[in-house]
Amino acid sequence: MTKAPVIIPAIDLKDGKCVRLKQGRMEDDTVFSDNPVAMAARWVKEGARRLHLVDLNGAFDGVPVHKRVVQDIAKAYPKLPIQLGGGVRTMATIEQYIDAGLTYIIIGTKAVEDPDFVAEACREFAGHIIVGIDAKDGLVATHGWANVTDVRATELAKRFADVGVSSIVYTDIARDGMMQGVNVEQTVNLAREGGLPVIASGGVTDMQDIKLLKPYGAELEGIITGRAIYEGTLDLGEAQSYLDRE
Repeated sequence: MTKAPVIIPAIDLKDGKCVRLKQGRMEDDTVFSDNPVAMAARWVKEGARRLHLVDLNGAFDGVPVHKRVVQDIAKAYPKLPIQLGGGVRTMATIEQYIDAGLTYIIIGTKAVEDPDFVAEACREFAGHIIVGIDAKDGLVATHGWANVTDVRATELAKRFADVGVSSIVYTDIARDGMMQGVNVEQTVNLAREGGLPVIASGGVTDMQDIKLLKPYGAELEGIITGRAIYEGTLDLGEAQSYLDRE
């Protein structure tokens, strides 16, 4: 039996608040809560089996900015798998986050600029490393999506297929936060060509997106959702129950 993908609520941290951006633009944010720990509690209560944290300031600054908040969430839910990205550029940062109780660390920009760093991280922290691939029209974007490179997402994924990466978080920037539906074709294509389990991200709007993704459950480890669950167009519990059904 194929294990069903998990719905993963996103908690995006900016200036200490829980926000959602549109297409990664820092100036185009919606604040949903000034208490990220309480927001985590809400999603856990609604049945979340995993959380996705993003240090948005960290992604742009290149260093962690929300360590305290992240530590507080991890401390509150020591048995819950929590993944985090944003500002992860050094081995010391990875070590600090894992020591704080996080399960998975997402390497994004650094994975593009220094693939050897990913391999080293996988050796040091086996089973804990995820590569975050953010793409626009199939091309990888870095530095909080500020720079679009000429590297194809599928080619980048292939580089990490054999170094011990746990999975790939694939985000379609054009759809992220826009409530326009998930890019099923590119997400599934990345999983099949890249050779690693994929966590889908960007554009999940309602149950229709979950239904479109369900047939590809074997390729998908999880489905990240943000604005949809915050604005109520998707019910977390309902979506997970649907995925769990045969």
